[in-house]
Amino acid sequence: MSRFMDVHHGMTGITADQLKQAHQADLDIEKDEGVHFEKAWADPESGTIYCLSEAPSAEAVQRVHERAGHPADEVHAVPLAV
Repeated sequence: MSRFMDVHHGMTGITADQLKQAHQADLDIEKDEGVHFEKAWADPESGTIYCLSEAPSAEAVQRVHERAGHPADEVHAVPLAV
């Protein structure tokens, strides 16, 4: 499995509860695509959300987000970490 960081824009003013609900929506269906969402971060001021996942492909990550109702604007492979 590969690791991915995806980015959502336009979520200005998102609350911690809304972020938690969106993350849970992903978790509820992630197994259908063989994805595991590890963590999500948000900047309510800029409206940017970041999600870290392990998945077989960027397309699988996007399919989960689309089904959960919040498609990602960007999905990036992150093959290196320190």
